Amino acid sequence: MHLFKRKPIVAVETEENGTPHMRRALGTSDLILLSIGAVIGAGIFSALGTAAAGEVLADGTVVRYGAGPALVLSFVLLGAVCGLAALCYAELASMIPQAGSAYAYSYATLGEIVAWIVGWALVLEYAIGNIAVAIAWGGYFDSLLTGFGINLPGWMTHGYWVVKASSDPEVLALLDSAPRLLGIPILVNIPAFTIVALVTWLLMLGVRESARANAVMVVVKLAVLVLFVVVGAQHIDTANYTPFAPNGFRGIHQGAAIVFFAYIGFDAISTAAEETKDPQRTMPRGILGGLAICTLIYVIVGFVATGLVPYEQLRASDPLARALELAGLETVSWIVSAGAVVSMAAVLLVFQYGQPRIFYAMARDGLLPKWAAKIHPRTQVPWVTTLLTGVVVAVASLVANDAATYDLTNIGTLAAFAVVCIGVLALRIREPDRPRPFRVPFLPVVALGGAGACVFVMKGLPISAWIGFAVWMTLGLIIYFTYGVRHSVLRRGTDAAVPPLKDSH
Repeated sequence: MHLFKRKPIVAVETEENGTPHMRRALGTSDLILLSIGAVIGAGIFSALGTAAAGEVLADGTVVRYGAGPALVLSFVLLGAVCGLAALCYAELASMIPQAGSAYAYSYATLGEIVAWIVGWALVLEYAIGNIAVAIAWGGYFDSLLTGFGINLPGWMTHGYWVVKASSDPEVLALLDSAPRLLGIPILVNIPAFTIVALVTWLLMLGVRESARANAVMVVVKLAVLVLFVVVGAQHIDTANYTPFAPNGFRGIHQGAAIVFFAYIGFDAISTAAEETKDPQRTMPRGILGGLAICTLIYVIVGFVATGLVPYEQLRASDPLARALELAGLETVSWIVSAGAVVSMAAVLLVFQYGQPRIFYAMARDGLLPKWAAKIHPRTQVPWVTTLLTGVVVAVASLVANDAATYDLTNIGTLAAFAVVCIGVLALRIREPDRPRPFRVPFLPVVALGGAGACVFVMKGLPISAWIGFAVWMTLGLIIYFTYGVRHSVLRRGTDAAVPPLKDSH
C-alpha cells in the first residue's frame, strides 16, 4: 500500500548532500548533558509529589492512587521501560542519523503513514509538554521573587484557564479582581511567556551556543539535587517508609504513569543526530548513558524525599522544596526552589530545541510546507520552525492550564516509544544484513517487551488522556490526508520508495 511506503535508509544518509544542512558540533558529553537537561526538570521537581501522594479531590474522592515510599519502585519500573525503548532508539539512531528522531525511524521501518502519526504524537511530547513546563517554571519563579519580597499581581502570574480550573478560593477570586478588557478578565502568565521567549532567542543563536548554556544549567541542577540529597539524608525519619507501598502495585503503577513526565525527553537528543560528530558511535552512548544517570538520580532523590516527611505531605507543586521546609530546612528549601527555576529552564531549552527539528524533518519530506525546512545561512539552525514553535508555546503558556497537558504529553510520548520498538524488529526482519553500528541484544524480547511495557504504562493514565489523544490523532490524520499525501516527496518520486519486502525467511 502507498500509505506504508518506506523511506530508503540510503536516502536518509545522503539527502543533505547539495542542500543546506546543520553544523556537526556535538560530542558524547554534549549529548549526555542534553539528556540530563531534558529529563531532570518539571517531573522530579513537580510531578514527584503527586506520584507519591496521589491525587485527591477536595471532597475526598481519590482520582489517582499514589505510590507512597514505593515511589522508588515506580522510578525503577520506568527506568526499565525507558531502557528497553532506549536500546531500540540507539540501534535506529546509529543507522539513521537524521534530525527527525522517532519520526525518521518510523519512516524508514514502518512507512509514511506510521511516521506521520509518530511525528504528530511527538508534538505532544515537545511543544505541548513545554507549555506545562513553562507554566511550572513561572510558578517557581514567582515563589522565588516572593522570597526577595517582590510580589507580582496575581493576574500577571496566573493564566485564565489555570484560574478557571482551580479549586483554591484565593485563585478563583482573581476572576473578579483582575483588570478587564471588553468585559473579559485579563489573566496572563507573564513569567512563563518571558522564559519561552528568552529560550527561543537563545536557540536562534546556534546549536553550539545552546549546548553551552545547557551545560551550565545542568551543572546547577545537579548541584542543587546533590545538596538536597546530602542535607535531606541527614534528616530522614525511617518511620516515614512505613507503610512502604500503601496502595500496593496499583499505587506503584499509577504513580509511574504520573511521574513518566519525569522521563520524557531522553529521546530528545536523537533529534540532534545531524548536529552530532560521528553519530553512529556517539548517539547510542548519549542515549543510554543519559538515561542510566537520570534513573539513578531519580531513585536516590525519591528515596530521600519520602524519608524526609510522610509521603502525603509531598502533595504540592514544589514537593522537594516543601519536604525541606516541613523538615525545618527553610534556607536549603529556598536554594532548591532557585535550582528548580534553572532546571526547568534547561528542560525548556532542550524541548524547544527538539520540536523544530522534527518539523524540519517532516517538511523536508514534503509532509509539511517547504518553508518549515529553511536553514538559517549563518547560524545553521531551522530558524522558521524554531521561531514558530517559540511563538506558539509562549502564547499558549500565557493562558493555558498546565495540569491538562501532563497526561496528554505522557500518552503521546509512550505511543511514539512503542512504535520505535516495533520498528526495530520490523527492520531486522526486512533487512537483516544491513550494517548496524549498534545492535539491540535479545531483540525480539527487548522490542516486544518495550512496546508492551509502554502500553502497560499508558493503561495507568485516565480516560481523559485517551480521549484527548484520539482527538489529537484525528486532527493529525486530517492534515496528513489533506496536505501531506499530495505533497509527499516519497510519493512524487516513486522510484525512491522501498518496494514491499517479504520476510527474510
